[in-house]
Amino acid sequence: MSFVKTQDGTEIYYKDWGPKDAQPIVFHHGWPLSADDWDGQMMYFLEQGYRVIAHDRRGHGRSTQTWTGNEMDTYAADVAVLTDALDLKNAVHIGHSTGGGEVTRYVARAKPGRVSKAILIGAVPPIMVKSDQNPGGLPIEVFDGFRAALVANRAQFFLDVPAGPFYGYNRPGAKVSQGVIENWWRQGMAGGAKAHYDCIKAFSETDFTDDLKAITVPTLVMHGDDDQIVPYADSAPLSVKLLKNGTLKTYAGLPHGLCTTHPEIVNPDLLAFIKS
Repeated sequence: MSFVKTQDGTEIYYKDWGPKDAQPIVFHHGWPLSADDWDGQMMYFLEQGYRVIAHDRRGHGRSTQTWTGNEMDTYAADVAVLTDALDLKNAVHIGHSTGGGEVTRYVARAKPGRVSKAILIGAVPPIMVKSDQNPGGLPIEVFDGFRAALVANRAQFFLDVPAGPFYGYNRPGAKVSQGVIENWWRQGMAGGAKAHYDCIKAFSETDFTDDLKAITVPTLVMHGDDDQIVPYADSAPLSVKLLKNGTLKTYAGLPHGLCTTHPEIVNPDLLAFIKS
């Protein structure tokens, strides 16, 4: 397996498939998952001739189960270590959910020439938690509930989330995949409980407003309007308004985990934007 080591000794696991001279696409996963969540997209873009890379965020998957550094500044710094180690140029960075926050912070600070485009899918920016400045956000009690459920019975919580709101499997008529539910559980349970606990604060309370304003590369913001994890109205439309070169793509009726439930829709749209 392939790893890079960060300044604090954390080992970040990554996959790197495809021709080294092809344009790189870097995938950033959501909480509490791993690089494996992108298998469908990585196989698709590999067949299109791209170099595809995905890493396990610190504390997640096969990376070190860190008890410190589980916040967005360090997540972005870890990505910079990876992109420097692989010397990636003109890469497209695609982030889902928490990974969209990671992409936003990294791209806003990336070295010149490292990034050509960014794509945020069901992403947490600008900020999720409700406040006077963000009245449309989710109350802090929602995220406190996540933390309590994780501590009480992480294994059951990590079944309840994918079996219900993450993929929209709680909607009438939904086509439920037990394999998808169990794969979500498998990825989640591979990571560290402390890192997952800390990451709830990172994805819910980090304000990405200034990061979005700082991004100059073309950025596609994709979001299902039936997203029960990152509510649409307080995320995608607000992010696009802050971006200098942003495009909004809204999917009627699609859930948070739309890359898994509807790859036949999402993948060609990703390809079209990358080629545009």
